[in-house]
Amino acid sequence: MKLSYIHENGLCKIESPIYKDERGAFMEAYHYEKLKEIFPEANLKQINQSYSKKGVIRGLHFQREPHAQAKLVWVPHGKVYDVAVDLREGSPTYGKCNAEILSSENGLMLYVPKGYAHGFAALEDSIFMYLCSDLYHPQSEGGYHPYSKDLNIDWPVKHGILSEKDAALPLFEKK
Repeated sequence: MKLSYIHENGLCKIESPIYKDERGAFMEAYHYEKLKEIFPEANLKQINQSYSKKGVIRGLHFQREPHAQAKLVWVPHGKVYDVAVDLREGSPTYGKCNAEILSSENGLMLYVPKGYAHGFAALEDSIFMYLCSDLYHPQSEGGYHPYSKDLNIDWPVKHGILSEKDAALPLFEKK
């Protein structure tokens, strides 16, 4: 596994080799010893999986304290445009977005620290995995509309399919 920090404030790209042969492929998705330095919440409490059809946008979601979640995310099948937005006031990257292509072909994972909103656009039919540091807590849930102008996200899906819940999220406005 190769770890590369995207920002000094904790967002981290993780490259895991994919081993392929005539039978299929293998990828090490999580290794406690290798990741505990950047993923101290290694005593994972919840694993989520979603399936999204091409053109779906999910997010931008987050959980507030005391149930904020750090996440380790990857795509075991398909390809997505993954977005993380720093919501930590006072952070040098507050309100800034980071986007990466995560796919079953590139084996790229992203560690998203607590205090970030997260979402993605399915560039093809995709399965998305999330390892979360805390349990989902509906009362702590929050989110911002993925097309918030202040975020200026260059979604490759211009008219993405949103859930009713995501379409009703408030716009992010920089303070």
